Amino acid sequence: MLSLISVDISYNHLEGPLPNSKVFQKVSFEAFRDNNALCCNISGLKACHPKMSDGPKGKKHNKFVILVIVLVLGISLFLFGMLAIFFILHKRARNKVNEPSHATKENLFEIWSYDGKLVYENIIEATENFSTNHFIGVGGYATVYKVELPSGQVVAVKKLHNSQDAELVVVKSFTSEIQALTEIRHRNIVKLYGFCSHPRHLFLVYEFLERGSLRKILSNEKQAMNFEWTKRVNVIQGVANALSCMDHDCSPPIILRDISSNNILLDLEYVAHISDFGTARLINPDSSNWTSFAGTFGYAAPELAFTMEANEKCDVYSFGVLTLEVIMGKHPGHLISSLPSSSSSSSSSKSNFEGMFLTDILDRRLPTSKNQVPHRVDLIAKLAFACLRARPQSHPTMQQVSVVLSKQSPSLQIPLNMISLEQLLPERKGRQSGRETAGGRKEELKVEGVEVGFKGYI
Repeated sequence: MLSLISVDISYNHLEGPLPNSKVFQKVSFEAFRDNNALCCNISGLKACHPKMSDGPKGKKHNKFVILVIVLVLGISLFLFGMLAIFFILHKRARNKVNEPSHATKENLFEIWSYDGKLVYENIIEATENFSTNHFIGVGGYATVYKVELPSGQVVAVKKLHNSQDAELVVVKSFTSEIQALTEIRHRNIVKLYGFCSHPRHLFLVYEFLERGSLRKILSNEKQAMNFEWTKRVNVIQGVANALSCMDHDCSPPIILRDISSNNILLDLEYVAHISDFGTARLINPDSSNWTSFAGTFGYAAPELAFTMEANEKCDVYSFGVLTLEVIMGKHPGHLISSLPSSSSSSSSSKSNFEGMFLTDILDRRLPTSKNQVPHRVDLIAKLAFACLRARPQSHPTMQQVSVVLSKQSPSLQIPLNMISLEQLLPERKGRQSGRETAGGRKEELKVEGVEVGFKGYI
C-alpha cells in the first residue's frame, strides 16, 4: 500500500517480521507495543532471524513460486480448452450426419432435436403462455393454437389439457399420436414437427394448414360454395390414399379409429390432411386388438358397440360416412339410417330409396348440371355405400378404394339426374345383377369384399 502514511497495530497478538517499507520505518515503537513476537530493524523490536527476512532472496523465492503456479494454471486451462473444442467439434460433426440434408435455419423444427429448448421458449413467448387470444380450436382433451415463430414460420401447437381426472387418457393420447406420426410420412397426413413433454406443458407441434377443418368449410355457406366438386373429389381421393397407406404400407398397420370431418384439415390448395392421431392404434396381428370405444359418434362403425375389436374395417366405415358428408354438404345421418341392415333383404332395403336420385342428395349449394358435376361423383357415391355395408366382411379395403379412385373413369353416358340411389347401392354378397340403365346400356355391378368393378354408366 504505497499510499499508507500511518499505522498502529499495538495491543494485538501479532508475530513475525514487519514489512520492510518506509511507513513501518517511520512509525514509533508505541505503534507496535504489546504484541507477541514482532521483529524488525526498528528500535525496541528484536531483529528478525535471517530465514524470516523478507529480503531479496525471499522475494526471488516468491517470484519463482508465482511463476510456477501461473505456468501450471496456464497449461491446465489450455488442455481443458483443447478438450472442450474437441468435444464440441465432434458433437457438431455427429449432428451434421444425423441432420436432414434439407434442414435450414428458417425451419427450426427440421432440427427440433438439437434446438428444442429455443423452440420451446419461442412457443411460450409467441402464445403469451398459451393465452386464449391465440387459440384456433378446442377439443375434449386439447386446445390448438396458431403460433408464429421469430423466423416467420407458422405452426399449429396442440396443447393437451392438464386434467387429473383424465390424466391417463391424456398421456395415452399423447404417446399414441407421437408413435403413429413417427411411423408414417404421407402427403395427406399432417406433419408432426416435434413435441414437448414438460411438467407444466404437454404439447405437439404440427404444420399449420390455412383453411382449417373440413367441417368448418362445409358449415360455412361462402366457403362451401367455393369448395366446388373437383376439389371435393380430390379431398376424398386424398383421404383414401392416406388410409390405404396406413392400412397396407405400414408395418404394423395403423388404424385411426376417429375419422370425421373435424379431423380432416385442408391447406390453401384444398389438399386434405388427416389429423388427430390420439386414438390411433398399431394393429398387432397376433392379438385380438380389443379396445374401449374411441371415435366420434355418427362416424364410428356400428359393430364397435358389441365387438369392441379395433380393425381396419372400422376406418372403412368411417370413410364411407365422411365421403357422403363431402358430396352432400352435411352429415348423412338420415340417409345412413335407411341403409339395409344385415338382416334385411336386398329388395326391401332398396325400396327405402325408391324414387330418389343422386342429385336429390348432392349439396344444393353447388350447381349440379351435367357439365359442372364431374362424373366421378356417382362413382364416389357407389364406393361410399359399399363402405357402409352392414356386414364388415363385405366392405372393400381402403387399398381397393384408392385404386378405383386413381383410375380414369369414362364419361357419364346418361344424365346425372337419371341416376337413382337404388342403382348405386351394392348388391348383396355373392350376387351380381345386370339390368338396363336409362341410357340403354347393360350395367354390371360388382362391389364385393375383395373386388370392386364398375361398368355401364360409370
